[in-house]
Amino acid sequence: MRGEALMPTTVQKARLLLKNGKARIHSHRPFTIQLTYATGEAKQDLVLGVDAGYHNIGISVVSPTNEVFSSEIKLLQGQVERNKERRMYRTQRRSRLRYRKPRFDNRIKPKGWLAPSIQHKFDSHIKFIKRLCSVLPITKTIIEIAAFDIQKIKAPEINGKQYQEGEQLGFWNLREYILHRDNHKCQNPNCKNKSKNQILEIHHIGFWKKDRSDRPGNLITLCDKCHTPAKHKKKGFLYGWEAKTKSFKPETFMSIVRWKLVDELKCAHTYGHITKHKRIGLSLPKTHYHDAFCIAGGENQERCKPIFFHQKRKNNRCLEKFYDAKIIDTRTGKKVSGGELHSGRRTRNKNLNGENLRKYRGVKVSKGRRQIRKQRYAIRPDDIVKFDGKIYRAIGVQNKGQYLKIVNGSKPIVKNIKYIEVLFHQKTLKTV
Repeated sequence: MRGEALMPTTVQKARLLLKNGKARIHSHRPFTIQLTYATGEAKQDLVLGVDAGYHNIGISVVSPTNEVFSSEIKLLQGQVERNKERRMYRTQRRSRLRYRKPRFDNRIKPKGWLAPSIQHKFDSHIKFIKRLCSVLPITKTIIEIAAFDIQKIKAPEINGKQYQEGEQLGFWNLREYILHRDNHKCQNPNCKNKSKNQILEIHHIGFWKKDRSDRPGNLITLCDKCHTPAKHKKKGFLYGWEAKTKSFKPETFMSIVRWKLVDELKCAHTYGHITKHKRIGLSLPKTHYHDAFCIAGGENQERCKPIFFHQKRKNNRCLEKFYDAKIIDTRTGKKVSGGELHSGRRTRNKNLNGENLRKYRGVKVSKGRRQIRKQRYAIRPDDIVKFDGKIYRAIGVQNKGQYLKIVNGSKPIVKNIKYIEVLFHQKTLKTV
């Protein structure tokens, strides 16, 4: 009643409290109620485990007896392209000005500045974690900041207690990075190993020229059939092979923001290779919410069903849209967009043109058109609505706001908007 977070309750009890007027709905994502009467405030120690990442966030809240919340959030992608489009429009707008005052003193980047795309993902982590802490009495937060310890790889010297842990811990740390970087797949482009569960090994790329260093750039993942002593010889595949290792963008992102996350949240941290040991010991499959459960210190607690979210744009500011023409492809008889049957021309000065596909254009089904958005409507895509006693998800408004396309399953339907009741608006998270 005072706005303080309490322990979770069951669906049946929450329904009774809402029905009797003893609680009100506070939020839908996740579904949270607020009591309207004074009650006891007994709480348990809850530990929040966060599997931070570039594409997904795994979340698990664990008590001494059970797991009270489990979720996996898929972050919004394409922020870089949207920033480029915004910069393009801003440049065009400024070029139309007759005179613009020179501004050179405001081009200094502040300390701790992050690129806009990275800042967006960093803010998303902070927002979702703080939002969960506002509805659950979490006493401790642990976040996985990387799959490996970069400082351990660069400076493998050990001291103190690390001597008692043996050499395998340091090797597993480096090996985990190489496997994770190579997506746990054999990097031989001509690999003939068809086994679903390949035995993977770490190969020294410069072994043939006596470069046995354990730096990540000299290590690559191979299966046991490609990594054999015979293939190390002069006539073998590995002799003289100069494989190029790829960069790892998600790990670069975590290297940039990991300590910022720890400082902002003032929480404890762990590494991915430690999480993997725990997950294997519990015989759990590889998922983000299972990793978060292990990060939170979960062992034999009763698990709960995870909730899957997708991060969505809260507002689409694009005012103009282009719809391509639809044409019948004479080769297949199917309807395709006009852009797919292009002329093949790429550049004017270089002979890089491809095949001219215009000759396969058949009957034009619909013309291409430009559409200008003139107004905004109250119901937006992914909002939850009610029609004829059933729950639907909104797809989009049609006929200048008169009709709404909704879906409850696989086949969408179109209904008059005045007969539809809005239950709640999806803001930044939508349930999958």
